[in-house]
Amino acid sequence: MNDHPTAPFKPELRPLYAQIQSLITTRIAEGAWKPGDLLPTEHELAAEYGVSQGTVRKALIALEGEKLIVRRQGVGTYVARHARDTVLFRFFRIVTPEGTRLSPKSRLIAQGIRPATAEEARQLALSEGEPLHAVTRVRTFGDTPSIYEFVVVPAAIIPVLDLPTTEEMSEEMYVIYQERHGILITRVQERLQAIAAGQEEAEALGLPEGSPLLEIVRVAFDVSGRPVELRISRCDTRENRYSADIIDADDARA
Repeated sequence: MNDHPTAPFKPELRPLYAQIQSLITTRIAEGAWKPGDLLPTEHELAAEYGVSQGTVRKALIALEGEKLIVRRQGVGTYVARHARDTVLFRFFRIVTPEGTRLSPKSRLIAQGIRPATAEEARQLALSEGEPLHAVTRVRTFGDTPSIYEFVVVPAAIIPVLDLPTTEEMSEEMYVIYQERHGILITRVQERLQAIAAGQEEAEALGLPEGSPLLEIVRVAFDVSGRPVELRISRCDTRENRYSADIIDADDARA
């Protein structure tokens, strides 16, 4: 049983299971349970919050649907933990024309700290000029450079972000956030548009300047709903496609 102090439970107008879901989410966000930690049993949680096991079970099912926890039959319930393959499966959406998932390699081009622009500050809920870690990299499929990518992360959230500049990045950024900084990415928002390749992207991807690219602007949020990363991916989709599965919210909770 986790001995993290629990705030008094006050019933609200929301369904009871949703309130328990929110309380558990808050405790994970505050670090009471970290990625990979075993949660108390349904019986223990029910006793702690003064609700039925059925209510706790519904809350855990909802959290599982959000990929925040993993339930293992006969073993227990754990806070979700990112691994490279699961991150790619969940968040990386570039596939072959046949729908086969691709596993990119990443090579760092540049990294440093600079002030946030007005647009970056807006996206990351910061003040303009706050320091950001800025990363530029190229992602390849096989030996073919296919994605030119900018990543910015608030230095207030991750004070030190050291990435290798001379070797292939073997870990996904979200795995690095989790393993080195205790930050679990649970949700992303993406906007897509077609753009023409500028000089930098064209040279990095081996394309004529002005070639069509798919731009994906993504904001990644941690378990507390805090924006942690802004990522701009400019993708050469001549040989690949963007693919996303749309699931009805009611179906996901079923």
